[in-house]
Amino acid sequence: MANMDGAEVAKHNSKESCWIVLESNVYDVTSFLSKHPGGAAMLLKQAGSDATNEFKKYHPLDYVNHLPSGSLLGPMDPNTLSKLNVQDEERSTPPGSAKEENKLPHVSLCVSCPDFEAAAKLVLPHKSYVYASGSANTALSLRGNLDDWSRITFRPRVMRNVGHVDTKRSIFGHSSQYPFYISPMGTLGAIHPGAELEMVKGAVRKGTHMVVSTASTKSSEQIMTTCLSELEKMGGRSPTQLFYQYYMPVDRKKALNLMHVVKKAGYKGLWITVDTPVLGKRTADRILQAEEALAVGLSDDDSAETTAEWETGDENTFAPSMGGRPVSGQLSPHTTWEDLLWIRKEWPGPIVLKGIQCAEDAKLAMEHGCDGILLSNHGGRQLHSAPSSLMTLLEIRTYCPEVLGKIEVFLDGGLRDGNDVLKALCLGATAVGVGRPFLYALGAYGVKGVERCVDVLLDELVTGMRLLGITSLDQCRPEMVNASRLLNDMYRPDTWAKSRL
Repeated sequence: MANMDGAEVAKHNSKESCWIVLESNVYDVTSFLSKHPGGAAMLLKQAGSDATNEFKKYHPLDYVNHLPSGSLLGPMDPNTLSKLNVQDEERSTPPGSAKEENKLPHVSLCVSCPDFEAAAKLVLPHKSYVYASGSANTALSLRGNLDDWSRITFRPRVMRNVGHVDTKRSIFGHSSQYPFYISPMGTLGAIHPGAELEMVKGAVRKGTHMVVSTASTKSSEQIMTTCLSELEKMGGRSPTQLFYQYYMPVDRKKALNLMHVVKKAGYKGLWITVDTPVLGKRTADRILQAEEALAVGLSDDDSAETTAEWETGDENTFAPSMGGRPVSGQLSPHTTWEDLLWIRKEWPGPIVLKGIQCAEDAKLAMEHGCDGILLSNHGGRQLHSAPSSLMTLLEIRTYCPEVLGKIEVFLDGGLRDGNDVLKALCLGATAVGVGRPFLYALGAYGVKGVERCVDVLLDELVTGMRLLGITSLDQCRPEMVNASRLLNDMYRPDTWAKSRL
């Protein structure tokens, strides 16, 4: 193939002819516009330019192998790179605003979890911040996650020797220095160039466990290799283990292949996502998508046609979602409890169901032999008006407390203070997942931010234990918290609820 001239590539910058450069090669992606999981607007915005850096935020570069046959036009002439179109850098704040002039504070000035979000907002591209902070519909589920932690208060005991405290906790026999772990989060390449690799380095250096998402920017093998390399550097001083958040594809063969990759890589548990038969309505993402489409001249008809094609169920190898849009074939609406039979045959390790939101399903998970459940409403990004994980935990304590003694129970969503971890543990949780604080810490400060976020949570946890009057986490008891305000709003199987109406 002959070298491609930059001036010629730059001419192909419309929906009629869209060329982009990826890793010094030129691709014609015109026929792929309607199939792109992130929307045609995302590709058109990069038309006639070098899209390598933008592409790497969301996908491993080998995803180009899945473009339609004939897409590769040839290598880019390096002497004509200057003739390519140049895209404007995205800003996290409008040009000229007062906030834009603010400098990123030193990481040591982040003394609580909300500080990381404020810092990240200064440096993240607007699109990345929308993705990270977004929620479903009118954000009722997200607000419930945040608010319900404050509706539980402590009942501290005094006059106790709390000179030394032990914060250790185990997840499926794997000891950790903390009763919290890093929750799975997708497409971290849109948050930081190092993506999941930087996150896992921070996790290993601080000794915290981490759950890795199917929707990661980096491959599951890359992430595990980085983890093992960092563990070797630590000389055995870190107990960090990686678990895997599994999105089940529609195609059984693809589902099995993914499971085999994860098992071969050495992940210690399969956390099956069960709250995404379809993708929730991500309101802010949809507004952004509409704005992007209008900016590149796409009509409503173009956008509607593209969405319809994605939702037909045609298979592709991309992650479960992209910027609030589903990727066809990657979210199965057909998964049932019976699927656990074949999953158990293929996966010998711990199985956790991620996304349990009522006591009945918690009991079913126990009865079907699951090793754990994760009480979660997907960070408030799925069902409108979903219960917080704390509310679900109270339901389980009330209606099927035997679950708490037989399987491990995790929860996530809205935690912004290490003290709040204690509330969940007092009510019977094994450990608590923390997501957005670590995401914002990564976006603002990279691996140093991840390490700092662990330190902030640990400091709050230790202080909270001492002020509560306990020295180890096995001393956490239900009577140490007052959850009456949440209990007042908890579901009760009243007569009307049992009717056939």
